[in-house]
Amino acid sequence: MSIPHTKRICQIIKLKPEYVKEYKEIHSQVWPGVLNALARHHIVDYSINHYPPLQLLIATFKYTGNDYEKDMAEVGEDEETQRWWKLTDGMQESFNDGAEGSGKEIPWWAEVEEVFRFDGVLHG
Repeated sequence: MSIPHTKRICQIIKLKPEYVKEYKEIHSQVWPGVLNALARHHIVDYSINHYPPLQLLIATFKYTGNDYEKDMAEVGEDEETQRWWKLTDGMQESFNDGAEGSGKEIPWWAEVEEVFRFDGVLHG
């Protein structure tokens, strides 16, 4: 059974080299409240990958709800998520000019345009 979704998201941010080990360690045990906030707001199939040559973090997830902006705002209002961001934001450097951290007016993670997708089905 496939997961229905309305939106696929890819985001990037730079990981400060001095935090690689700590970032990976805390993400091996993400706080349950953070995971619950994501699930409550229709975020599924979430992963973060690290590309060391550029210290790049690449996040991908699927959004299965009906109001992406509203759900993302509500994730940002979650107290445990805010504490998590306070911990992780200092380990990262945004590509977005003027970004001050997660949950602020200017997005902390930069969204990346999807230029190709194959859904596994050959058409025609």
